[in-house]
Amino acid sequence: MKIFPDSRTEKACAYIAAEAEALGGKAYCVGGCVRDALLGESPKDTDIEIYGVSAQNIEKILSKKFRFEIVGKSFGVWILKGYNIDVSMPRTERKIGGGHKAFKIEGDPNLSFSEACARRDFTINAMLYDISSGEIIDVFNGRSDLFNHVLRHTSERFSEDPLRVLRAMQFVARFDMSPAPETVELCSKIQIESLPGERIFEEWKKLILKGKKISEGLFFLRDCGWIKYFPALKAMDKCPQDPRWHPEGDVYTHTAYAMDCFAQNRTGIDEEDLIVGLAVLCHDMGKPKTTTVDSDGAIHSYGHDIAGVKCAGAFLSQITREKSLIDAVLPLVERHMAILDLYRSNAGDSAIRRLANKVGRIDRLVRVDQADRGGRPPILPEASPQGEWILKKAEALAIKDSAPKPILLGRHLIEEGLAPSAEFGKILDACYEAQLDGAFFTLDEAKVFLKNFLGKNG
Repeated sequence: MKIFPDSRTEKACAYIAAEAEALGGKAYCVGGCVRDALLGESPKDTDIEIYGVSAQNIEKILSKKFRFEIVGKSFGVWILKGYNIDVSMPRTERKIGGGHKAFKIEGDPNLSFSEACARRDFTINAMLYDISSGEIIDVFNGRSDLFNHVLRHTSERFSEDPLRVLRAMQFVARFDMSPAPETVELCSKIQIESLPGERIFEEWKKLILKGKKISEGLFFLRDCGWIKYFPALKAMDKCPQDPRWHPEGDVYTHTAYAMDCFAQNRTGIDEEDLIVGLAVLCHDMGKPKTTTVDSDGAIHSYGHDIAGVKCAGAFLSQITREKSLIDAVLPLVERHMAILDLYRSNAGDSAIRRLANKVGRIDRLVRVDQADRGGRPPILPEASPQGEWILKKAEALAIKDSAPKPILLGRHLIEEGLAPSAEFGKILDACYEAQLDGAFFTLDEAKVFLKNFLGKNG
């Protein structure tokens, strides 16, 4: 079990532990770093709790060797500069009002392990590692839950912080765990209250960027009833699909499995993965508004790609204020069926350039298409002829990972003797449309086109 990411961190922690013991106390690694080490993963951050030593003496220990910042006057967290180490004393948290921040937090070096660990969210995050002896203190049986893949809350105090429901969502997905029935039941009784948007988005980001079985996180959200707080998600639940093409079930189930397919093909580039992951999550949000059932039982969702833009926009605005992110996702939702349409019609270069201009990056749209095709168990993921076809075309046109860049710019109009005016935009738009149609490919050809255009349009 490797609890420390490197020897420098190990030496720093050993120093802190020895100094604490010299004062009659004990230092423990706590929380996520213990969990990750037990899973065989190298922890990135190290959290230390020091028992039996006053805040004043903790500060004296640290000031001999480290520079640090202090967070929280009443409970004390020392952030060591130049290290990924936070040092704190055991503390209690007591809910004193509504909202995510309405807690009274007090440090108490004499708390018992049970009292200190009860404030933590899940049993798998409530273990301590004795830095000196290597012993693991596990008052809530977190190690058993970890190895049995069970996510369980530590105590009834879990419900004091509603954000923990969304933490449960992403933890279930990240560690491929099954939530304990009592935890699902408790979460179903928790109200979302007034959680800050940025904290909500952090949990969704972790689900998308770190989730191994994202479907399990989404099914947990449904099972505990929290999809009611996200209307676009709730609308997909129980929305029927044609079983010939979607044997997996309703739209929510399809979306969950499509997210699993996405997770298996992440690039590791967070910005790209977040855009594509959100697009996959939102791609069928238009189906509840467009689904119809014929007299013979056939199910259709004509136009759901277009209708989904408004629904996806509402959902994305609910979880993030990053306009540039939303602007990157929505075109992928609107055109997530375009690749198949172009492939079937054997579309020409002009149509592919126009699609790249609309979605920004063809390769993103191919990834959405791949996840959509893969989210239909027991139908196994299969090769995407339309994806391979359009990627080959896009590479040849140099637009695989970018929209076509305008060849003609304002300065070229000025070179032709035009004075800057409101007409510039109209002229440049017309030239760009012609470029997309393949009227010219080089700057020299573009300048010839411009002369002819200006001659015809005086």
